[in-house]
Amino acid sequence: MKEEKSNALRKYFICFIIASLIAVIVFSINGFFTDDIGVNIQILADGFFVSGILFVMFAGLMFISGEGALLGISFVMRNVVLWFIPMGRAQHETYAKYRERKLGERKKSADRCVLITGLIFLVIGVILTVVWSVSFDTSAI
Repeated sequence: MKEEKSNALRKYFICFIIASLIAVIVFSINGFFTDDIGVNIQILADGFFVSGILFVMFAGLMFISGEGALLGISFVMRNVVLWFIPMGRAQHETYAKYRERKLGERKKSADRCVLITGLIFLVIGVILTVVWSVSFDTSAI
Protein backbone atom coordinates (compact mmCIF):
# COMPACT_ATOMS: atom_id res chain seq x y z
CA MET A 1 0.00 0.00 0.00
CA LYS A 2 2.82 2.38 0.89
CA GLU A 3 4.60 1.51 -2.36
CA GLU A 4 1.47 2.31 -4.42
CA LYS A 5 1.16 5.68 -2.70
CA SER A 6 4.82 6.51 -3.36
CA ASN A 7 4.41 5.48 -7.01
CA ALA A 8 1.37 7.75 -7.34
CA LEU A 9 3.23 10.66 -5.77
CA ARG A 10 6.17 10.01 -8.09
CA LYS A 11 3.86 10.12 -11.13
CA TYR A 12 2.30 13.40 -10.00
CA PHE A 13 5.75 14.85 -9.33
CA ILE A 14 6.99 13.85 -12.79
CA CYS A 15 3.87 15.32 -14.43
CA PHE A 16 4.33 18.54 -12.46
CA ILE A 17 7.99 18.80 -13.50
CA ILE A 18 7.17 18.24 -17.18
CA ALA A 19 4.32 20.77 -17.11
CA SER A 20 6.62 23.26 -15.37
CA LEU A 21 9.29 22.75 -18.04
CA ILE A 22 6.70 23.43 -20.75
CA ALA A 23 5.69 26.60 -18.91
CA VAL A 24 9.33 27.70 -18.64
CA ILE A 25 9.77 27.14 -22.39
CA VAL A 26 6.75 29.35 -23.05
CA PHE A 27 8.16 31.94 -20.63
CA SER A 28 11.46 31.95 -22.53
CA ILE A 29 9.69 32.30 -25.88
CA ASN A 30 7.73 35.29 -24.56
CA GLY A 31 10.85 36.92 -23.12
CA PHE A 32 10.59 35.91 -19.45
CA PHE A 33 9.63 38.93 -17.37
CA THR A 34 9.70 42.66 -17.90
CA ASP A 35 9.16 45.75 -15.74
CA ASP A 36 5.46 45.93 -16.67
CA ILE A 37 3.26 43.91 -14.29
CA GLY A 38 0.54 43.50 -16.92
CA VAL A 39 2.92 41.88 -19.36
CA ASN A 40 4.28 39.64 -16.61
CA ILE A 41 0.78 38.39 -15.75
CA GLN A 42 0.11 37.81 -19.45
CA ILE A 43 3.33 35.79 -19.80
CA LEU A 44 2.45 33.71 -16.71
CA ALA A 45 -1.06 33.13 -18.04
CA ASP A 46 0.30 32.00 -21.41
CA GLY A 47 2.78 29.59 -19.85
CA PHE A 48 0.31 27.94 -17.49
CA PHE A 49 -2.45 27.79 -20.11
CA VAL A 50 -0.27 26.21 -22.80
CA SER A 51 1.15 23.54 -20.50
CA GLY A 52 -2.29 22.85 -19.03
CA ILE A 53 -4.05 22.51 -22.38
CA LEU A 54 -1.28 20.26 -23.73
CA PHE A 55 -1.61 17.95 -20.73
CA VAL A 56 -5.42 17.87 -20.96
CA MET A 57 -5.27 17.06 -24.67
CA PHE A 58 -2.67 14.35 -24.05
CA ALA A 59 -4.91 12.85 -21.35
CA GLY A 60 -7.77 12.87 -23.86
CA LEU A 61 -5.64 11.04 -26.40
CA MET A 62 -4.65 8.47 -23.78
CA PHE A 63 -8.32 7.92 -22.95
CA ILE A 64 -9.30 7.55 -26.61
CA SER A 65 -6.42 5.18 -27.24
CA GLY A 66 -7.29 3.13 -24.16
CA GLU A 67 -10.85 2.69 -25.40
CA GLY A 68 -9.60 1.24 -28.70
CA ALA A 69 -10.44 4.11 -31.03
CA LEU A 70 -7.02 4.05 -32.69
CA LEU A 71 -6.92 0.30 -33.32
CA GLY A 72 -8.06 0.73 -36.92
CA ILE A 73 -5.06 2.89 -37.74
CA SER A 74 -2.63 0.46 -36.13
CA PHE A 75 -4.30 -2.46 -37.96
CA VAL A 76 -3.85 -0.74 -41.33
CA MET A 77 -0.24 0.23 -40.58
CA ARG A 78 0.55 -3.32 -39.47
CA ASN A 79 -0.88 -4.74 -42.69
CA VAL A 80 1.08 -2.24 -44.80
CA VAL A 81 4.31 -3.28 -43.09
CA LEU A 82 3.44 -6.97 -43.46
CA TRP A 83 2.76 -6.42 -47.15
CA PHE A 84 6.42 -5.48 -47.71
CA ILE A 85 7.84 -8.34 -45.65
CA PRO A 86 8.34 -11.62 -47.51
CA MET A 87 5.80 -14.17 -46.27
CA GLY A 88 4.24 -11.41 -44.16
CA ARG A 89 0.82 -11.96 -45.70
CA ALA A 90 0.81 -15.40 -44.12
CA GLN A 91 0.44 -13.66 -40.76
CA HIS A 92 -2.69 -11.78 -41.85
CA GLU A 93 -5.62 -11.76 -39.46
CA THR A 94 -9.03 -10.15 -39.74
CA TYR A 95 -9.78 -6.85 -38.06
CA ALA A 96 -12.22 -8.53 -35.67
CA LYS A 97 -9.55 -10.96 -34.44
CA TYR A 98 -6.95 -8.19 -34.28
CA ARG A 99 -9.28 -5.96 -32.24
CA GLU A 100 -10.21 -8.80 -29.90
CA ARG A 101 -6.54 -9.66 -29.35
CA LYS A 102 -5.47 -6.07 -28.73
CA LEU A 103 -8.36 -5.29 -26.38
CA GLY A 104 -7.57 -8.46 -24.45
CA GLU A 105 -3.90 -7.47 -24.10
CA ARG A 106 -4.49 -3.95 -22.88
CA LYS A 107 -4.36 -3.05 -19.25
CA LYS A 108 -6.86 -0.61 -17.85
CA SER A 109 -5.06 2.21 -16.12
CA ALA A 110 -6.72 4.28 -13.44
CA ASP A 111 -3.98 6.91 -13.39
CA ARG A 112 -5.34 10.37 -13.77
CA CYS A 113 -2.13 12.24 -12.95
CA VAL A 114 -1.76 13.73 -16.44
CA LEU A 115 -5.36 14.95 -16.46
CA ILE A 116 -5.30 16.38 -12.95
CA THR A 117 -1.96 18.13 -13.47
CA GLY A 118 -3.19 19.56 -16.76
CA LEU A 119 -6.43 20.78 -15.20
CA ILE A 120 -4.56 22.47 -12.35
CA PHE A 121 -2.25 24.29 -14.76
CA LEU A 122 -5.18 25.15 -17.03
CA VAL A 123 -7.21 26.62 -14.17
CA ILE A 124 -4.22 28.70 -13.01
CA GLY A 125 -3.78 29.96 -16.59
CA VAL A 126 -7.45 30.88 -16.92
CA ILE A 127 -7.45 32.66 -13.55
CA LEU A 128 -4.36 34.65 -14.53
CA THR A 129 -5.96 35.52 -17.88
CA VAL A 130 -9.10 36.77 -16.12
CA VAL A 131 -7.02 38.81 -13.66
CA TRP A 132 -5.03 40.28 -16.52
CA SER A 133 -8.08 41.15 -18.63
CA VAL A 134 -9.98 42.69 -15.71
CA SER A 135 -7.10 44.60 -14.11
CA PHE A 136 -5.32 46.01 -17.11
CA ASP A 137 -6.34 47.99 -20.17
CA THR A 138 -6.47 45.50 -23.06
CA SER A 139 -7.43 48.10 -25.67
CA ALA A 140 -3.80 49.14 -26.06
CA ILE A 141 -2.80 45.69 -27.33
